[in-house]
Amino acid sequence: MSEDSKPTTHQVVIVGGGPVGLWTAHELALAGVRPLVLERSEHRSPHSKALGVHPRTIEVLAMRGRHEELLAAGRPVPNWHFGMLETRLDFRSLPTPFPFMLAFPQSATEQLLERYATELGAEVRRGHEVVSLTQDDTTATLGVRGPDGPYEVTAQYVVGSDGTGSTVRRQVGCEFPGTETSAYGYLGEVVLDSPPPAGFQALNEAGRLLVVPLAHGRYRVTGYDPLNQHREPLTLEELRDAARRIAGTDFGMRDPSWLTRFGNATRLAASYRTGRVLLAGDAAHSHFPAGGVGLNVGLQDAMNLGWKLAAVAQGRAGVELLDTYHAERHAVGEELAEHTLAQSALITGLTPDVTALRALLSDAVADDPHFSRMLAGKLSGLDTVYPPTDPHAHPLTGVRAHDPEGQGVLPLLHDGRPVLLTMGDIRVSGEVAERAATAGVTVHRSRLSVTGGEQWAGVTAALLRPDGHVWWATEQPAATAGHVSATTRALESLPAPR
Repeated sequence: MSEDSKPTTHQVVIVGGGPVGLWTAHELALAGVRPLVLERSEHRSPHSKALGVHPRTIEVLAMRGRHEELLAAGRPVPNWHFGMLETRLDFRSLPTPFPFMLAFPQSATEQLLERYATELGAEVRRGHEVVSLTQDDTTATLGVRGPDGPYEVTAQYVVGSDGTGSTVRRQVGCEFPGTETSAYGYLGEVVLDSPPPAGFQALNEAGRLLVVPLAHGRYRVTGYDPLNQHREPLTLEELRDAARRIAGTDFGMRDPSWLTRFGNATRLAASYRTGRVLLAGDAAHSHFPAGGVGLNVGLQDAMNLGWKLAAVAQGRAGVELLDTYHAERHAVGEELAEHTLAQSALITGLTPDVTALRALLSDAVADDPHFSRMLAGKLSGLDTVYPPTDPHAHPLTGVRAHDPEGQGVLPLLHDGRPVLLTMGDIRVSGEVAERAATAGVTVHRSRLSVTGGEQWAGVTAALLRPDGHVWWATEQPAATAGHVSATTRALESLPAPR
């Protein structure tokens, strides 16, 4: 290759054009980085692995003003299951403007996210498969097989969001430890001539079966059948047989559009960062699809990574900021592995001891609001906290900021820049206002010291990260030299403004 024909080095190349890769691209483009997305499939899949968007994910989209179309087209579901327990978790008491699981198919989510990303300047190439990746101290080089033949792309940074079989993860030699598949679930999307009522599930010694209505008169029939534990493709007759044994009827199922099996293998990448390569979504964590959390955790990975990677790629922050992505999100991946393994055991265990455990947990969900709230917090993503490394940091540091009285802080983050909240009638000093303007930080008066609960009581100022978590907070009296000095130092600790 001649000197003149060498390709331009992209700031960021994203491998994988699913929802996680597309939201990462959106976040980068919002910050002024023009990412390249390489997706091996020529066309978007018509099948939706995920059917729901959870409360924290809706908040993530709302922080960028990207939630309205989903809300308009989706169907709010006020409760959702944990491990197919008989008693469902009630999302209506969760501290969020969106106390529900939004029934909305992944294929439609992906379509919207691609439009949002490309409107901001991201480039998406479909039918382009990454087959190799090398990196050195300055760049990463990707070998790509495209429609017109092989070519190379260079980048400052690479994001692997290319699924559980991630080429990116394998190419950088990142270990993916965990458990092997010990049980298989089934899934079929079919027409039902005699559908059951909404929310139908059957749980007995014969297995598990859940029916979820889809659009255009179709239904998803999914669950666990102990008599068909193999990797061979699922057939319509097997699905009918499972339904008859577990639910007593096959509901008149016909005309399948998708038949598949899925396993409970659970793995977590040893590191979410290897040099100039970062992992997100299913490339970083694989698990049983219990509770529909996979897409949601992946989009929250992207929200954490996007603003950090943009700041580093643009030279506004040091590379150490990327280490915080692993530190914060790997811990979330560990929790994800734990509770999906627990749900897998509850769903696939048909022995008397598991039946007794299911009854005990179901009663606890029904009778103990604190226990129910804990499980709902895990599924919804609302309880995610990023503990600070500084032991002297304010207890609010890393907590998700929300206003119980409405959408509150979410619209303040539409441009993806940090926000300085001042409490009540506290006026910002000229020095702080000047420093905030220089740092590209929006200043907003908030009532969270009154409405936000015990954690916020006494807080006089708080600095929010672009992903809506608290960067810094103080209870020092306003307008004092200490308050001004501490606030100024906090503003100076942010990445340089774009």
